[in-house]
Amino acid sequence: MDTYQHLNAHAWDYESRKGNFWTVAATASQVERAKSGQPDIYLTPGHTVDQSWIRPFLGKRVLLLGSGGGQQAVLLAAAGCQVTDLDISTAQLATDRSCARRYGLDIETIQEDMQDLSCLGDRTFDLVFNPTSTCFVQDVEQVYRECARHLVPGGTLMTSATNPAIYMFDERKALRNKLVVKYTIPYSDLQSLGRKRLEKMARANDTFEFSHTVDSLVGGLCRAGFVITGFSTDSSENEAMDSFLHDCYFAIRAQKL
Repeated sequence: MDTYQHLNAHAWDYESRKGNFWTVAATASQVERAKSGQPDIYLTPGHTVDQSWIRPFLGKRVLLLGSGGGQQAVLLAAAGCQVTDLDISTAQLATDRSCARRYGLDIETIQEDMQDLSCLGDRTFDLVFNPTSTCFVQDVEQVYRECARHLVPGGTLMTSATNPAIYMFDERKALRNKLVVKYTIPYSDLQSLGRKRLEKMARANDTFEFSHTVDSLVGGLCRAGFVITGFSTDSSENEAMDSFLHDCYFAIRAQKL
């Protein structure tokens, strides 16, 4: 079986063709609103980021991680940011380029795993923006260290994390609004599932995911040299899951010391 990174790249190419929420390009009206200085962008699936979080970075250098799909990169470019967008999916980046051309915007796209930002050389950014996607990487603390390395002193990381508790439940039953505890935490598709299930997932273009721990997701930011300056949560829009957990996604703003 191929590495989980290559499988996730193919999975997101597939999701892009299916029209997953994170793959739907920005509309003309959204671009016009961004040009007026109010880009409606998402860290978590259910709520746009508060404008007070974004406003200080309009016109600044922004690195987007796992943010392909014609949304965040396009809208931040429309708002005047100098945008570099790094994603593992060919199709997601192609949507970014196509959407940027449609609206006459300039963005740089790089296909790479967010756990290794060596391709950026010694470039630095004022903001790293990372919508819900660290659940697709095995080492979230490595992502944080890489972000810190490429942020200017005082720069900001905005990231989203999936609540690890979600991964306790049988996913297929949860999709039918039935919550059945099945797995221990921390969860990893690679460690928690059998080989036959993994092979079936690969054939079906499913994503490979990791729950991480709260210590890694939050404490890892502190160890990477960040201080948390903002926090909010979001629901999953799954009735059973939201009635049990409610805080299914975390939106975190952290400043590099």
